[in-house]
Amino acid sequence: MHALKQQVDAPPVRRLFVIGLCLLTGLKLLLAAQLDLYSDEVFYWQESTRPALAYSDLPFVTSLLAGLGATFAPGNPLAVRSLFLLLGSALPLLVYWLALPHTNRQQATESAAMTLCLPLTGFLGLLAVPDVPLLFLGLLSIGLFDRALRTNGWGLWTGLGLVVAFGLATHYRFVLYPLAAVLFLAFNRQARPAWRNPRLLVAMLLASFGLLPILWFNLSYQLASASFYLIERHPWQFQASGLLHIFKQAGLVTPLLYGVFAVTLVQLLRRARSGDGNAALFLSFALTNLLVYLVLAPWTDSRSTSIHWPLSGYLPLLVFVPQTLRELHAKFAARWRRVTASRMILAVPALGFAGTLIALLGVGSQAFQSILQPVLGPDVLSTKMAGWKPFATYTAERVHALFPQQTPTLVTDNYYLAAQIEFAGIARPAYTFDEAKAVNDGRRTQLAIWQQDEAGLRKLRNTNLLFITEDTTLDIDDKSAMLERFCRLATQVEHAGTLSLFGGDKHYSFYRAQSRPGEPSTDTAAYFPCPFPAQAWIDTPPEQARLQGRVPVTGWAFNEDVGIQAVFLVIDDERLAQMPYGNARPDVVSAMGVQSDPGAPALGFHYELDTTTLTPGRHTLTVDLVNRAGTVTRYRTREIVTELP
Repeated sequence: MHALKQQVDAPPVRRLFVIGLCLLTGLKLLLAAQLDLYSDEVFYWQESTRPALAYSDLPFVTSLLAGLGATFAPGNPLAVRSLFLLLGSALPLLVYWLALPHTNRQQATESAAMTLCLPLTGFLGLLAVPDVPLLFLGLLSIGLFDRALRTNGWGLWTGLGLVVAFGLATHYRFVLYPLAAVLFLAFNRQARPAWRNPRLLVAMLLASFGLLPILWFNLSYQLASASFYLIERHPWQFQASGLLHIFKQAGLVTPLLYGVFAVTLVQLLRRARSGDGNAALFLSFALTNLLVYLVLAPWTDSRSTSIHWPLSGYLPLLVFVPQTLRELHAKFAARWRRVTASRMILAVPALGFAGTLIALLGVGSQAFQSILQPVLGPDVLSTKMAGWKPFATYTAERVHALFPQQTPTLVTDNYYLAAQIEFAGIARPAYTFDEAKAVNDGRRTQLAIWQQDEAGLRKLRNTNLLFITEDTTLDIDDKSAMLERFCRLATQVEHAGTLSLFGGDKHYSFYRAQSRPGEPSTDTAAYFPCPFPAQAWIDTPPEQARLQGRVPVTGWAFNEDVGIQAVFLVIDDERLAQMPYGNARPDVVSAMGVQSDPGAPALGFHYELDTTTLTPGRHTLTVDLVNRAGTVTRYRTREIVTELP
């Protein structure tokens, strides 16, 4: 046993833990300062500017933390994330505190260190998301419950009630923690006498206050929030992909650590059956969280159930993971050489810590788009947390240039774009036409409560408007439908600029307009002209075509209600020639349902490209479409290869 302890203790775990904690905290601090807020974060901030007990997506705690952090430096993403960073970085210390009564200081330190090696936990704190306070309060509640049962101190029971109350005011998912406690008290013989303890009843009474925000919102708004979380969010139909839940979790946790968790669960189950109350308590919290998500995985929202939700079931197991690793080490050493056994055990935290670093760097790479994109190419890096600062700068410039006398009302096609505008201090309130994503994220009702949706926009009269669409989230049909809705509400709608970021990975269009003096028009003819986007297709040459000599470039283009003025051939981002436009294409009119292009059916273009004027090799080919209002739209590129004749 002494030899085993030397193997586990070398190198010193405490020193490695401190180094790892400082490294991850520093990295999260750096990235939190560089990354822009993504959609959920900026919406929580937006909620904080409109204080309430609860919102359509969550009770108040998450927005409260975001708002309190933002007071340190308004408009600064790091400030919004500051309290989440503090709570997330404290999770390993909380695990140490949780483990200490059941192990020694050495193993409690190892449990804390293993927290850094669970990728989803080591990542927490970088973003302002509800999982951070949920897990912090969850671990704190387990520790207080454990200590209150053993010592029966009034302070512990009171603290437990308050912590659970705040947990219930954080997220619906927190209910699994008090449920696990109730199951433990109901089925563990040693714990059943606690039901007669008045201090437990006081704790339960205090905890019940945490349900008030949820009850208030749902009773006030026709159960909108509960309906979203319990019904609308999930398909509630069997999905075979849900059977992959275990494998997805193994990949996210890292296979080695996932296996260690499985062994730990089996060991705790055996100890609980033999009468070990401590094992039964932690097993209750772990299994309640893990089994609920495992069983529901084939019927629920796989994007969440299979990713971060089960994390609350792994953290209680970390208390006993060091002992599991020691026992596995002993078994491996009996079968193989001791050095081999040590390497196998050390591979568990090593792989996990590497996973944590990869997760942080993967998300953090968005902050370095200008450096990495030329290397990795377009459409590789996510842009959810990048580009919002230049967007805000450009939008502010457009506002001042187009409306020098008075700030207009800003309208967007998605809710988080409106929130980003408010966060940048450009305008408040910002309205949105968003329905699909807002409904999908449970925020449609909240926008309606704030009257920042289409219904609220309809109430405006004779107001200057600046409408912004995030084109990279819309296809042509979606954008056309969005513009049609806007044109029904506004007059004098005209294109007022575009912004392209990261080589086109993020693209925005701006439209100046004025709200109608009366009720929105229901007459289709009344809202034209409307600056619909141009549409096109290149018939020839096809993608990856190998070309020699003179080859035809053909296709079609149209722009509803506006018409096409010119079509330019673009090779390698340079305009090569203006192509003749106006060939009859009745097939396009029929197939695409063209209705109001003034040039229809003369929508075709044709040009003969002399490939000998190009260097042999790969080139990008596309077209620039100039409509009769002067707006330029570049059709997506395709790659060709020119060869010597």
